[in-house]
Amino acid sequence: MSLDSESERFREDVLAGLSAEPRSIPCKYLYDASGSALFEQICETPEYYVTRADLALHEAHLDEIASMIGPDAHVIELGSGAGIKTRRLLASLESPRTYTPIEISDAALAQSTRDLESAFPDIEIRPVQADYTQPIADSELLLDPAARRRIVYFPGSTISNFERHQAIDFLARLSGIAGTGGALLIGVDLVKPAERLIAAYDDAGGITAAFNRNLLERVRRELDAQVDLGAFAHEARYNESRERIEMHLVAQHPTRIVIDDHVFEFEQGESIHTENSHKYSVDSFRKLAAEAGLTSEKVWFDPDGLFSMHWLTAEGGGFEV
Repeated sequence: MSLDSESERFREDVLAGLSAEPRSIPCKYLYDASGSALFEQICETPEYYVTRADLALHEAHLDEIASMIGPDAHVIELGSGAGIKTRRLLASLESPRTYTPIEISDAALAQSTRDLESAFPDIEIRPVQADYTQPIADSELLLDPAARRRIVYFPGSTISNFERHQAIDFLARLSGIAGTGGALLIGVDLVKPAERLIAAYDDAGGITAAFNRNLLERVRRELDAQVDLGAFAHEARYNESRERIEMHLVAQHPTRIVIDDHVFEFEQGESIHTENSHKYSVDSFRKLAAEAGLTSEKVWFDPDGLFSMHWLTAEGGGFEV
């Protein structure tokens, strides 16, 4: 996607979201260069357990995960692939055939590809620049000769950002990418007390608040919008009935956002909903996966029981050995 088309899509999505009731902006727009840098800082805060728990899970179970993946695998990762979990997974595998990172940011993809090619000279790195939330042509992923098995690798907790119906459709599409004999390796954050969750998404140092407000800075910078950044405050809420954390930007007093000839008036207390993070029990995620035609054959946990990873295969199909 060209820069012009990305900018136009951003504008269209912001205008549509601010015109809706309730108001919202898609969470993917939180992650521009500044937002991504702030998110890296969030991962280091004492309150944000997700990254540490996911890494601890990998450290505790990597041998078993690698054994289930087996030799000659084509590992397809959604999102940036330069992180420590990716490196440890690739290093643990027996003769992996190919690694394909799928990333929307061309710059991030190029950097991670260079880094991984240097770190793993014996593994073919086949990057794909694409928005993985949209369909990806199988021609982008074909190998000649074909690998023994495809593994779709989706660590972290990004699946939590999808609404239920979106998550079902997304998992079904990933199942199609994995194909016959393939599997999905999906990180899933677990339900826990609301106080723990709210703290993780509203750290005492204010980094998550800066991350959320950066979205308005991006709107002002890229869309030449008139917006008083100080008029909006970050708020993390736990929606118990939907078992999810919600991030909002809440107007502290009457204010407005103006984009070209579009004027959006806010009363005190009105908010822009910027992100959801759904939490699952093992059973609730298994039910979600089943609606996508997938079976959770194995679940791993970090030592503290905060985070999980599911090995998903097509129902009744298992995987070829």
